[in-house]
Amino acid sequence: MRRAPLIGLAAIATVVVEIAVFVAVARLVGLVWAVAALLAISLLGGWLVPRQGVRAWRRFRTAASEGRPPGRQATEGLVGLVGALLLAVPGFVTGLLGAALLVPPLRWYARDRVERLVERRTSPALAGDLFGPRRVRVRRGRPTTAPPGTSSSQPPPPPQGPPPPAIEGEIVDKD
Repeated sequence: MRRAPLIGLAAIATVVVEIAVFVAVARLVGLVWAVAALLAISLLGGWLVPRQGVRAWRRFRTAASEGRPPGRQATEGLVGLVGALLLAVPGFVTGLLGAALLVPPLRWYARDRVERLVERRTSPALAGDLFGPRRVRVRRGRPTTAPPGTSSSQPPPPPQGPPPPAIEGEIVDKD
């Protein structure tokens, strides 16, 4: 676990930044107003957490019962739940990040990033089951390695004739 020390450092840095921002806000608007704003943000997050969780679970179950891949609903629900949790954590910076994750365009961007991360870390078959068929971009170009039985110093032979037709389809695993 090489990331454990980094997570600890990130947590310490977050606490230090939150305290510094709180002190700056308290100096700007006063201690009572800063504490009131912090309490209001945390209460809003606490109110949103169960609602985001239930909403995500319902959308996940609906997609699964309709036979659609539930991955998109799961990742969008996860991003919304993380946003609500960040709002619930006392702090202005985490509250701002949480509120940003609840704004639709930023939420969609974060959802797409989470999907890409899951796709990179799982097998293509599992990613297809979770998120449905994916679009793949294919670029034609020269191979980077020489085919077996040829010398790497020889250039590949030029293509002859028209390029082969592209085949579109979906891989279906029959159990």
